[in-house]
Formats: sequence, structure tokens, C-alpha cells
Amino acid sequence: MAGRERLNGLPVTRRGLLTGAAAGGGLLLAWSLWPRRYEGALAPNSSEYAFGAWLTVGEDGVVTVAVPQLEMGQGVTTLLPQIVALEMGAAWAQVAAAPVPPTGAQANIPLAAKWAPLWSAFPALADEPDSFLADRFARSEAFAVTADGTTLAAFENDCRAAGAAARAMLAMVAADRWDVAWEECEVANGIVTHGERRARFGELAADAARMTPPDPPPLRPQAPIEEVVPGDVPASSAYPRLDLPAKADGSYPFASDIRLSGMVHASIRHGAWGLRELVGFEEEAARDLGLVTLVRSKYWLAAVADSWWKADRALDVLRPRFAGPGGIESEVVEAALDEGIERGEAQRILSLGDPEAMATPTLTRRYDIAPALHGGLETASATALYRDGRLQLWIASQAPAAARRAAAKALGLSERDVTLYPMGAGGSFDARLETTHAIQAALIARDLGRPVQLTWPRGEEFKALPPRTPVAIALSARLDPSADRQPLAWRANLAMPAATREFGARLFEDRTVEAAIEGAAGEADPLACEGAVPPYAIPNVAVDHAPVTIGLPTARMRGNAAVYTGFATECFVDELAEIAQRDPLLYRLSLLGQDARAAVVLRAAARLGEWDGGVEGTAQGLALIRMTFGEAHGFIACVAQARLGEGGVRVDRLSAVADIGRIPNLDLARQQIEGGLIFGLSLATGSSASYRDGMPETRRMAALMLPTLADTPDVRVDFISSEEAPFDPGELSVAVAPPAIANALHAATRLRFRRLPLLSEGL
Repeated sequence: MAGRERLNGLPVTRRGLLTGAAAGGGLLLAWSLWPRRYEGALAPNSSEYAFGAWLTVGEDGVVTVAVPQLEMGQGVTTLLPQIVALEMGAAWAQVAAAPVPPTGAQANIPLAAKWAPLWSAFPALADEPDSFLADRFARSEAFAVTADGTTLAAFENDCRAAGAAARAMLAMVAADRWDVAWEECEVANGIVTHGERRARFGELAADAARMTPPDPPPLRPQAPIEEVVPGDVPASSAYPRLDLPAKADGSYPFASDIRLSGMVHASIRHGAWGLRELVGFEEEAARDLGLVTLVRSKYWLAAVADSWWKADRALDVLRPRFAGPGGIESEVVEAALDEGIERGEAQRILSLGDPEAMATPTLTRRYDIAPALHGGLETASATALYRDGRLQLWIASQAPAAARRAAAKALGLSERDVTLYPMGAGGSFDARLETTHAIQAALIARDLGRPVQLTWPRGEEFKALPPRTPVAIALSARLDPSADRQPLAWRANLAMPAATREFGARLFEDRTVEAAIEGAAGEADPLACEGAVPPYAIPNVAVDHAPVTIGLPTARMRGNAAVYTGFATECFVDELAEIAQRDPLLYRLSLLGQDARAAVVLRAAARLGEWDGGVEGTAQGLALIRMTFGEAHGFIACVAQARLGEGGVRVDRLSAVADIGRIPNLDLARQQIEGGLIFGLSLATGSSASYRDGMPETRRMAALMLPTLADTPDVRVDFISSEEAPFDPGELSVAVAPPAIANALHAATRLRFRRLPLLSEGL
């Protein structure tokens, strides 16, 4: 497997794209971004040369870029190589991507800082991206988590520095050969030139890798940016996706595609929430099922056979039985949320202006969000081989260091004895932040002593993966009694579990779901209330969290808190506009104060969506979302055209305009916005679950009521040209679609929809 192939349309190493690179190897560049004690994971082969932790250059001129983030459809295996290529002066046709396991050399420090409350005893000392504590934690823990749209914030500068340093090193070698100053050399399209003299990267790579780069690296004057094409006009990118050809022809390797000599297959059954402990199964029946073995744990039973189908059908015959204090019921969850929102002890998360200004609200409305299930195309899958006290693990994980740590802990191994090979994910939506299937695969492999691939059935994915949290939100406003009826004060009260703290206990402390729930009980959770501050210039704002224990574990999902806080906020603003008897667009514009970026986005979306006032019968609705990460801000406004039709909600058009600052790759940004709008549509019309005796009533993908191609509306997307700090587009549009659709349905029917999914409470 040492040779090169043309995979994804480009020459890449089979080693890099099939199984990832094992830890070790890689010469580190001599600048402060990467202390020398942190080795890179991109190991060059005999015809490649390492240029720091981020890239290698082959004798054939191919530049292979390390990708420490999970490719799950968002295009990270294109975005990071593009940034390196631009700085380096490499031709796009000579660039390849290689997923790498987590190392301290490529740590997601900004996300570690944001999640400091989840891992630090002193989060106030570690919650800034330049915090020494966040840096130290992220690097020492190899924290390379893919989440919260932080790829650019975490890695753009490092990729630019790596590309610039490699460019300088290549120019230095050419300059020495030509007896000129290296600064006088030009580097473009994979060639170093000086006058009429030319040298290709492959000719220079061996000598260049031994050079010491300038400190700091000589960055190009312009950061990566693509010009926004005015109007809803798809533009061909100069940097087409590296993974697209392989995904189109089926050759792209996902987690469930691994095949090893002598490998067997495992399926699994879990207990329901509240009835998790395995108490028995039909053991006599196991003798006649042709199984390789059964593996039993406290909370699950796995069957192993020479095919997955045989293993899965065997479990149906074995009929595992589970027990516990009692299965979770949706009615009990809803009653707990009712109690929390009406009489719960709310804790103040944030206060702006005068907290007493809300003493006598003019209007209060409640919004309810049902639990939502992840629906990625690929269910949880992992391949494991345990031999001679060492574990190899092939897995798609958004938190690979946590998966490696959890597997090692389950087997009583040192993390050094676990090699993780990062695979691509067939969708995730934050489901692959969980580590349960990594632990299970490791335990099954230990019992077998041969390679085994564990794949969860769809019903087990829905049953055993915690859903996005249910929430009850009460919004109150005190309105100016004058004619404009603008809010003088705003209060958001969220009754919900401490969902992010629960998740953090599982991720960082390897706690069971029960222990995580118990540890987070009664705690306020600011991260779970993100987005509750409206994107408007309201002088007095308060955000409260009433922690509720519901017994049902909860997880993160694409869009996260902004989905439910944005839904409540933008539906409530529409109700305020109706009280003021004003056009919802003009009312929002009047609330923005000096926020010019938000105003531009709103007006542009109104033009793109042909906004006609949102009055009765127009079937149009509007919503605005603002997100912030560090110094970067993202804005999106959407005009939806929707109605009630046969089978439920029919969305005819979604027109969205986004300001996400400087855009390195316009094509990827457009894909993310379009995909996010459709994902948001799915949350508006389906994706939820009701629980009976601890089991989700939804057990099949079709039952999620996801939009099909026939249900997919006309989607129009435009961008505002900007050179502000770049903001990741992947979460924004998820949050804006549900309230825009709800407001459109109100315009069409004069009914208010205050629950997600929209028709879950009937008409």
C-alpha cells in the first residue's frame, strides 16, 4: 500500500485517505505555533518529505496536507488544503488531503476555550482563545474536536503559516542553486521561478525539508478570499472539492467501508432509557444461530457473525431483556418542563441594562421544542483489532482523542497503546461527538482477538444515542406604550436540562449517561442557552435558565442552542410586530439600532425573497439570526414561502442572504448554507421523537418525516461581500429556517405555531 493512486481526482497516498496516518513522524517547523514537543501525525513515506506538522511534498511534486478535522460533508478536506495551497503557491491539481489522528500539534484551541466550563475548574481563566490554560489543555489532550463551526478559527492561521514557511523553504533551495536572494523568487502553480529559471516542487523538496524557515513565516498580504458573485448565481470555484469525485463514484472510504483479513461483523442491542441494564436473553437459542460469539456488557448485548445480517437477525431471536427503575415517558418529560417553566427556580445567566425593567411585561409567550433525533446516512460504526495488548481502531469521530481515551480506559490500556485511524463520516450532525460505539468495538475486539466491525442498526442509533434536548421557553417583553411599540425590556426563561454540562461530563470525564445527568442536575448551563439574547438593540435584557432533570440524556445537534432560542426569538418578534401593526421587516429594522451588517442582510433577503409585507394571505415569513464566536460574527436572514398542504407543511421557497465575513471558498459556503436550510426544514417539519417506556416511537429513518426531493423547496442563497473575520456558515442557516417557516405559516393561516416540529401540537 505504499504507492500512490488517483483518488478523489488527485494523486494521494492510499495510506493517507484509506486508514489515516498512524501517530508519529513529521519534522516540526521552528516557530512558536508548534512547540517541538508536539509531533505531527502526517508521516512521510520514502518518496515524501515533511514540512512541519501540516504538509509533505513528494518527489512527484504532490503536496499532501494534514486534515485534523472530521470530514462529514462540510468540506474540511478541501478548505484546509486550499488555505495551505494558496500560501504555498501550489497548483490545486497537485494537492491532496490526508486525515490524521489527533495530536497536540493540531489542537482546536478556540473551541477548548469556549468549552472551558466543561473541563476547567477555573473556566474564567481559560475561556479566551489566546488563554495559556486553553492552549496547554488543548495541546496536551490532543483536543482536535470538530464542532461549533470552529475549523477556520482554529486552523486557518496555522495552515497559512505552514504554507508560507514551506514556500520560503522551497525558494531558499532554488535561490541557493541560482545564487540569488530567496526573497526575489516567485512561487506559483507548484513552480519556483526567478527570471527564466524554473524549478518544480518535487525537484526541491528533499533539500528544502532540511531548511530552517523564517520566523515569523512570510505570509502573503491577502488572506484567502473569494469574490462574492452578486445575486443568487452559483459560481464555479477555483478550488473544487477534493472529496467529491470519490463520493460520487462510491470509492470514498467511510467508517463502515473498512475490510480487514479475517474480519467478522457485530450488531448490538441496547436497553431503553430508564431500562438500561441487561438482565437476560434466550441463551439456549444461541447454539443454533451460527454465531462466532456473543459479547455481553452491563448495558448491551452484541452478536458476532461472519456477516452483519446474520448477527443482527440472531439478536432478534435472542430477545435480550433489560430492566431499570422505569422507562422514560414523554408525558413525564413534558410535565417536568411545565413545572420548570411555571414554578422552577430560574438562575440568571445574563443581564444587560436594568434587570428590574421587566417587572410588568406587556406580553409573554411560551415556545416548546421536542427532542430531536440525529439522522445521518451512516449509523455508528467502528472497526477494531485487539492483539498483544494493543488496540487499533478505525472510526469516524468528531472527538477522536476522546474516542481513543475512552477505548483505552475500557480495556485498561495506556492511550499510547491505542492507534486510531480517522475515517470519513456519512453525516453526523454532532452525533459522532459521542464515544459509546468506540468503547463497544474495543470490548468486542478484546474478546475475539481478531478484527471486528460493529455497526448499529438504525433503530439502535435512535434508541441509544441521546437526542437533542427538549426545551420550554417563556419569552416576555415590556413594550413602549408609544405608537412604535418597541420592546424596552426582554426576558428569556429556558426550562431544560443542563444539556451541555451533561455532554461535557460524558466527553471529558467518560461518565455514564446516568452519572452525567446526576452531576449536572440543578446547574445553570450558559452554553445550552446560547442565542437567547436577541439580535436587536433592546436596552434591558435578561436570560434565565431553570434547570430541569428529565431522566432522558441529551446531546448536541447541528445548530445546537441557536435552533431553539432562534425559533422562539424570531417567532416572538413577529408577534410583537403584529401588536405594533407593522410590517415584520420594518419592525425588525427599527429594532437593530446601529447594527449595519444585520440591516444590510435583512434588506438583501427581503429583495431576494420578493418580500411583500408578510400580511395575511401572503404566505411569507421572515427571520434573522446572529451568531458570534470570539471576534467573528455571522448574520443570516431568510424569507420563507410556506403553506399547509396535503400531508402537512409545504415550503415552496427559502431565500436566504448571509454575511459571514471573508469567504475563503464561496462554493463550500453556498453548499453549507443550502444544506443547513434543508436541515432546518427537517427540524421544522420532523426529526422529533416521542418516548414510550424509554423507547423512541420513531425506529426507522422514514418515520422521521425528513423532507424528500419532492418536498425540497426552491432554495435561493446570496452573500454579502465582506472582509470582516470569517464565520463558519454551517450552523447559521439551520437556525434561521424554522422560525421563517413558522412565520410564513402564520401569514398563510393566521395561526401561531409555537412548537417544534410545527404541526406536533395539531392545528
